[in-house]
Amino acid sequence: MKGTVSICCFLALLLLQATAEVEELDHVLRDRSHIDETLRLATEEKAADYVAAIQKLRKIYHSSIKPMEQAYKYNELRQHEISDGEITSKPMVLFLGPWSVGKSSMINYLLGLQDSPYQLYTGAEPTTSEFTVIMHGEKIRSVEGIVMAADSSRSFSPLEKFGQNFLEKLIGIEMPHKLLERVTFVDTPGIIENRKQQERGYPFNDVCQWFIDRADLIFVVFDPTKLDVGLELEMLFRQLKGRESQIRIILNKADNLATQDLMRVYGALFWSLAPLINVTEPPRVYVSSFWPYDYAPDTSRELFKREEISLLEDLNQVIENRMENKIAFIRQHAIRVRIHALLVDRYVQTFKEKMSFFSDPELVFQEIVDDPDKFYIFKSILAKTNVSKFDLPNRDAYRDFFGINPIASFKPLASQCSYIGGCLLEKIEKAITNELPGLLSSINSGKQPGLSSCEITGCGEKPKNRYRKN
Repeated sequence: MKGTVSICCFLALLLLQATAEVEELDHVLRDRSHIDETLRLATEEKAADYVAAIQKLRKIYHSSIKPMEQAYKYNELRQHEISDGEITSKPMVLFLGPWSVGKSSMINYLLGLQDSPYQLYTGAEPTTSEFTVIMHGEKIRSVEGIVMAADSSRSFSPLEKFGQNFLEKLIGIEMPHKLLERVTFVDTPGIIENRKQQERGYPFNDVCQWFIDRADLIFVVFDPTKLDVGLELEMLFRQLKGRESQIRIILNKADNLATQDLMRVYGALFWSLAPLINVTEPPRVYVSSFWPYDYAPDTSRELFKREEISLLEDLNQVIENRMENKIAFIRQHAIRVRIHALLVDRYVQTFKEKMSFFSDPELVFQEIVDDPDKFYIFKSILAKTNVSKFDLPNRDAYRDFFGINPIASFKPLASQCSYIGGCLLEKIEKAITNELPGLLSSINSGKQPGLSSCEITGCGEKPKNRYRKN
């Protein structure tokens, strides 16, 4: 009897050893040297030049753009207040997609966190229930959402408006890492189609929109086995409208499929997303397996490697152009503020023209707001200023805007001048036409020409700068 038990124990031990050996073979770590090489993490940055440019950009914003914002309450129209933290922040890379498609695993792979105490938790079930911000810090530590929102030096203070329930679902992770010195990653909860937004306890779609509006690069990740498009995913792509140049679609875990099956899945993915992405040039799709372990045998290893390098080059392009993109963003914001001020000024002038001694102010202004085309509010702006009709805001937005802000609380633009400070309109126009383009030119002229990462690694494709015409 004892002999039988010993044999059984011995066989069980052999089976466990064999299983461990198979798992070890299945989890051979992939070489990561191409990540550091493509992202040029060994190259030291010119920190002094970058800081000087940021300070100059901050000065232009505070002296020439923010006074107009405050005078005409632009933030109450667009709900987008630019803080110092947002001006000085690093580029943000946002990861979106259904649950358990490999978003957290991809971040672990890019940062080399696998099998470390600091890796993001991953699994086959929905694992990420928080918005996780991975950023640079002098030491590894976690930061609670309420602390991130209370810190005005960060760019996350506006998130307080989504309530305490959301802040409990927001967490920051700081760690010393070369890549995080140049970029910030945001991992999001996976989309679960059978879960209603109310069950989350906070406005999930509004929070996603906040991050989408501020992201420099958006990775929408899919699993070959989860290509169903439901209401939650449709809502997400509606929120991504107008940001197609920043979207990259990733078909992850591609080495789980044979080549023929992968082609079918690729076609099915486009078929599912075609009604949601109604643009002439669809976002780029990357097909690979973004996790730290080696590709499965008998799969398209070379293709997956090239796709991965091309994606890294996209990421590197965002990092290299972060200052140009930030200047372009501030200039775009200034154009919108200027248009808003011109429209409010026109509403004020029209109101004063239509008012008489016997007129009811509320009825007169209600007529103007209900039918601005009757009084040529928007057409006069197009005729008298160099404003594109495609940049004009929605007319209905001003009905709500003036419902909160009485027309009598605004002064005409002509009276927004002072002997020392000058005129608000002249200052913002100078920033748009001279100061911001001049800052952009000085940065471009200071760049030293060199080989691109693609020329070094041979990925064969250089991504486009979305702010630069070819």
